Amino acid sequence: MRRSRIQSKSSSNDRGSRKRAPQFLPAPANLKLADGRIIKFPAVMGVLNVTPDSFSDGGRYLDPNRAVEHALAMEAAGADVIDVGGESSRPVGAVEIPVEVELARVTPVLARLGKRLRVPISIDTRRAEVARVAFESGAAIINDITALGHDCEMAPLAARTKCAVVLMHMRGGPANHIAFARYRDVVREVVEYLDARARFAATAGVARARIIVDPGLGFAKTAQHNLKLLAALPDLLALGYPVLVGASRKTFVARIAGAGERELEFGTAAANALAIAAGASIVRVHDVGAGVAAMRMAAAMTGRDRRFRRDA
Repeated sequence: MRRSRIQSKSSSNDRGSRKRAPQFLPAPANLKLADGRIIKFPAVMGVLNVTPDSFSDGGRYLDPNRAVEHALAMEAAGADVIDVGGESSRPVGAVEIPVEVELARVTPVLARLGKRLRVPISIDTRRAEVARVAFESGAAIINDITALGHDCEMAPLAARTKCAVVLMHMRGGPANHIAFARYRDVVREVVEYLDARARFAATAGVARARIIVDPGLGFAKTAQHNLKLLAALPDLLALGYPVLVGASRKTFVARIAGAGERELEFGTAAANALAIAAGASIVRVHDVGAGVAAMRMAAAMTGRDRRFRRDA
């Protein structure tokens, strides 16, 4: 693994002096997609679950018409990307489904969104066949919870289509990952895994500039693991890739902030704002309005919003 921190060398006459503060690699300013569109960071990714069993909104947008309406509403609320998923990976009770079922859920939605959305579409899948269908409808990003590890055709497909990829950390599969939430050093192990998977993607032909990493909050992680990862975002940023954070409505947020709808959104907004302030490039959210507001405030307060540069 690459060193996560870069320190200046001290001279032989300066051995006893205090070393300079570590410097971190700067977060990328944007993501340029294969079709020329640019996603400026920080950005908000809106979640569109077309499933009957997702942990937060399962079944609400299973009907294609309602799914399309919701995607357009998220775009209007300020989402920079719409992430469409047809297979649940909830911590408890997720059921692995055949690829035919996943395709039946996402295909009609993607076909309609590809003609109406202005913002890019991301496909939340671990299967190359589903990603191929998404690309035919104009999708530009693969969001793979297995970091291109489940389907041997996924990495070549990503390279061939020149799409962007989100590589997430997880252990186990959608139905059993919570059983693998055991680490000696969760930050080190997650950073090393994502570094290795990013190198794998680059070797397969995926452009480094189109790789995004995600620590996978809630996936084979306890609440304490999630908090440690959020506190250690600079270690992830030092890999040199944009970092996506998906804290929205997760169980650890409910345990800390409260399980009511308002408490969940306030807790999620706080986590997102702190993640953006720490350097995260994308926050993945269910409530786009709250996510955009939190992102804008955090970006302005930390000088990441060009409209409110503190040195202007």
